[in-house]
Amino acid sequence: MTETVTLPKPAIEARPPGVLTRLRYLEPSNLLWLLLVLILLFLVAVPIGKLLVVSFEQQGTGAFTLSNYATAYGRVRYLEALGNSLILGTSSALLAAVFAVPMAWAVSRTDMPGKGLTWAAVMGAFIMPPYLGAVGWILLAGPNSGFINQAWRWVTGAEGALVNVYSFPGLALVIALHSFPLIFIFVKSALDLISSEMEDAANILGAGTMTATRRVTLPLVWPAILGGTIVVFLETIALFGTPAIIGIPARINVVTTQLWQFFEYPVRVEVAAAYAMPLLLITVGIILAQKLLLARKGYVSQTGKGGERRIIRLGVWRWPVFAYCAIVGSMAVVMPVAVLLQSSFAKAWGRGLLAPGNFTFDNYTYLLFRHEMALSSIWNTLWYSATAATAAVLIAVLVAYIVTRKLVPFGSALGFLAMAPFVIPGIVMAIGFYAAYAAPPLALYGTALIIILAFTARFLPIAFANASAAVRSVHPEMEEASRILGGGRLMTVARITAPLIRRSLLGGWLIVFIVASRELSSAVFLVGPRTRTMAVLLYDLSEAGNFEVLSAFGGLLLAITLILVGIGMKLAGRDFMLRRN
Repeated sequence: MTETVTLPKPAIEARPPGVLTRLRYLEPSNLLWLLLVLILLFLVAVPIGKLLVVSFEQQGTGAFTLSNYATAYGRVRYLEALGNSLILGTSSALLAAVFAVPMAWAVSRTDMPGKGLTWAAVMGAFIMPPYLGAVGWILLAGPNSGFINQAWRWVTGAEGALVNVYSFPGLALVIALHSFPLIFIFVKSALDLISSEMEDAANILGAGTMTATRRVTLPLVWPAILGGTIVVFLETIALFGTPAIIGIPARINVVTTQLWQFFEYPVRVEVAAAYAMPLLLITVGIILAQKLLLARKGYVSQTGKGGERRIIRLGVWRWPVFAYCAIVGSMAVVMPVAVLLQSSFAKAWGRGLLAPGNFTFDNYTYLLFRHEMALSSIWNTLWYSATAATAAVLIAVLVAYIVTRKLVPFGSALGFLAMAPFVIPGIVMAIGFYAAYAAPPLALYGTALIIILAFTARFLPIAFANASAAVRSVHPEMEEASRILGGGRLMTVARITAPLIRRSLLGGWLIVFIVASRELSSAVFLVGPRTRTMAVLLYDLSEAGNFEVLSAFGGLLLAITLILVGIGMKLAGRDFMLRRN
């Protein structure tokens, strides 16, 4: 007789159904996804959500109220500032398009000489901080002491000024001279992709070169022109430095300078939050309008394998076209930089370097050895920007990998959060960070951490766009081979994917570092007495009116920027800042 023995069941069978399935989601890659969600919420969603909530809170009590909006829009001066911003944004964007589109066409499609010099001018205008260009134009076109007006009075004997930078047209011109490279990059990239076949067909049917360009080529790049113009418009209405340096002395009040006044003692962050809402709504509305406008038509150039670009022969017009590009480049880069350098080595900038005894190195030695904040601001700028760039690139590459490889459900929401700061003006983002994290329990106002976090959030879209393009360029087969051989997801990213896209990530890091190092609109609302950056200190020096020391400090900033650009060209390619991914 056989006795049956019942063995105890394995402990794992005693677990409720579905436990193993749920444990699968505790893999490091999925935990990382959850961590990224929390980080993006902290960097993007919480500040903007807090900004909206604060705009409806009564100061001191926190009770719901509409009085902040009544205060923000209850004075004619505040409404005029909003109107001035819209007019200034439109004027600067249209003027920038007038500068950029002919230059992009000439460089991409024609045999114009001096294309390398034109590229150098575009690069120079792109990397030059806008507020530094504004200082240069004050020295050039100030109504009393500007070099252009001094020369005009010397030549003609007239008493008045030929040009006046302290005017609405002067302000719009200075902003356009800084912003036109954005449209240039958009339009030239589009022109480089268009075949000449349709232009040739138009020429065969009797159209001249300019008619074919106007009726055939430009309509095909219209989305690029519109996109670049909209970006310039949005950048202009959110710009603080140039409107503050030129607009405040000229008594031209705009939204950003008005927001700055709300942060003067006593700080009225609730009113500032309410007043910042139009910038956010205008930005979102314009981007939606652009999508609706372009969705109504198709802009496609269809060519076979034989499609190619034919260089347009300009003939006698080669040099006039180059002269146009040279004039724009000189106004944007050569003239402001030359006058800044002259002023930085002068005891009195208005006398000129040739005046006896006017040349000096004291402006630089004062900044480097005697000024209490100059060296610390340089150090602050370098490590704030480096830390923000590192954080932005690290977050961006992980989010891009998750979104591109579709690792988790609703991963596209991560991509949306990473790109959301693109439609949030920098000054609005800064006020959101102030509202969310300045008060206890975190009490981050004036600390290095809040500036680094704001820079990371502000420029995360740049890093994400760069990382997303880089990850898409890597075929997943190599990653799958690593997984088959036992490599984990994170190890695969670190050992396989990251080395393959190292060059692109380095380029993205350098771009974020450079734009963060010159950022003023966000930093000016968040810095404390010991956390000033170079951009903020430059603005402080401009308020003091010492243009010689200001020019010298601007020269130091330009030197640092050029060194970084040189490093970027060496390591990531000559066009790393102008490449469209």
